[in-house]
Amino acid sequence: MKKCRVVVKIGSSSLTDEQGNIVESKIMDHVQAIATMKQRGHEVIVVSSGAIAAGFKSLGYRSRPKTTAAKQAAAAVGQSLLIQKYISLFAPFQLVAAQMLLTKEDFYSRGRFQNFYTAMLELLRADAVPIINENDCISIEELTYGDNDMLSALVSGFVQADALVILTDIDGLYDCNPKTNPDAKRFNFIPQVTEELLSFAGDSGTSIGTGGMKSKLIAANKALSLGVPVFVGTGSGPNKLMDVLEGKGSGTYIGSPFQTHMQMKKQWIAHHAKTAGNVIVDRGAQQALLKKGKSLLPAGVTAVEGLFYAMDVVNVMNEDREVIGKGQVFYSSVDLEKIKGTASSEAQKYSINERAEVIHRDNWVATNLIN
Repeated sequence: MKKCRVVVKIGSSSLTDEQGNIVESKIMDHVQAIATMKQRGHEVIVVSSGAIAAGFKSLGYRSRPKTTAAKQAAAAVGQSLLIQKYISLFAPFQLVAAQMLLTKEDFYSRGRFQNFYTAMLELLRADAVPIINENDCISIEELTYGDNDMLSALVSGFVQADALVILTDIDGLYDCNPKTNPDAKRFNFIPQVTEELLSFAGDSGTSIGTGGMKSKLIAANKALSLGVPVFVGTGSGPNKLMDVLEGKGSGTYIGSPFQTHMQMKKQWIAHHAKTAGNVIVDRGAQQALLKKGKSLLPAGVTAVEGLFYAMDVVNVMNEDREVIGKGQVFYSSVDLEKIKGTASSEAQKYSINERAEVIHRDNWVATNLIN
């Protein structure tokens, strides 16, 4: 088997008991499986939930807190408990656990996005095990992110992973609830995520975690759009992750292993950058962007909305006011208003790089690759 780069997402229910206490035997099972992967020469990046679940008991809460402040406090306590446990359990395998705490803002900023990537590559080069979690104690928005499911999908695309393994307490996706219906049938393989499949999925099944099977399917769909196949399921023992790579995992495989990774810059444009305005284009420009792989030229721009600067990211809309994609512009909104609909030769002097393109095709992502 070729050497793979694998992102492993571990949910709260796979780390703790129903009272929210960290269960060492559960974590050890994951650690042994990751160590086995590392011994076989694979690179493993862990996205681990569990900080809030691990911390709320220490603060005297009887159950997972509901208020934002209490969640933040529980995460502040639980994150240190969680990483300490990982460090101590990886040590006998001569593996170093490295903590990385992220927020959505780290993905919005292209500079921080690049810094994260550089640090990640260095950790992998040094044979460490990066353990990523949302920085829940300071990031309010992150507390409703789907229990790290979406974060694991974004990270898997970001690091150009060969596979995303989402470990949970249920062995895959069923056509109905297997806990209440003994005739429920498991999907062993799903080529793509559809609305029908999403209708089969439920919400979180425990009071400890926040992400249910629907959250995992939405995350899987995002990973597939970034070129990463997904496995959702469970397992035990030191070989459980190797079994997943070999097609013998206890769960559901989603997507083909033969995907094309989206370039990191386009990932940032598609999924992380905040849009600063809208650029409306005519039908000819729409066809050039979507069907011919061309850049957007000034002649195809019919209207400009919002205030933005050169190198900002904008929505591109057609004449029916439908968003057809996103791109990074070479003109400010003020200058683009002056040269919209004009010939490229007239527009170049307003461009920051003295080129005609409003959005170069290398800085463009179509809507079908964003959703």
